[in-house]
Amino acid sequence: MHHQSPRPTSNEIRLQENDFIVSKTDRNGRITYGNKHFIKISGYHESELIGSPHSILRHPDMPKAVFKLLWETINKKEEIFAYVKNLAKDGSYYWVFANVTCTFDESGIFKDYHSVRRRPSDQALRVIPDLYRQLHEAEQRGEVTASEKLLNTILTEKGLTYHDFVLRLQK
Repeated sequence: MHHQSPRPTSNEIRLQENDFIVSKTDRNGRITYGNKHFIKISGYHESELIGSPHSILRHPDMPKAVFKLLWETINKKEEIFAYVKNLAKDGSYYWVFANVTCTFDESGIFKDYHSVRRRPSDQALRVIPDLYRQLHEAEQRGEVTASEKLLNTILTEKGLTYHDFVLRLQK
């Protein structure tokens, strides 16, 4: 069942320092578990979240290039840290610093995705929204490849991978 995405508003929900948002999704990106912080901040009832695609929380401001990088990384069975702007049911937004990993069963078979999200650092919140706005604008002008190129140029100038860039911002 697919429902209408909420209309984004300018209302920001800020995570507290010790808020940890945890969720699990199956191989197809459908939510199988969310802790109480995940459910509360999303504004959805648990019954609305379980079985829904995780993209129910995707904010239209998020650059596709960042999600592409995220999926490429976790599909290689590597963990990723990323800043994500999420959309709550009421249209509010909230920034998270996400760590996404793959879970495997005893025989090493890929089982599901596990994501732990917490409040981004103040430094990250000064840098990331503007960077993502530039990437999003590039995508609107020239598809996801334009955004990827811009992100790679910025990272190359800094001499950093996305991984090192985000971890440095989070310090």
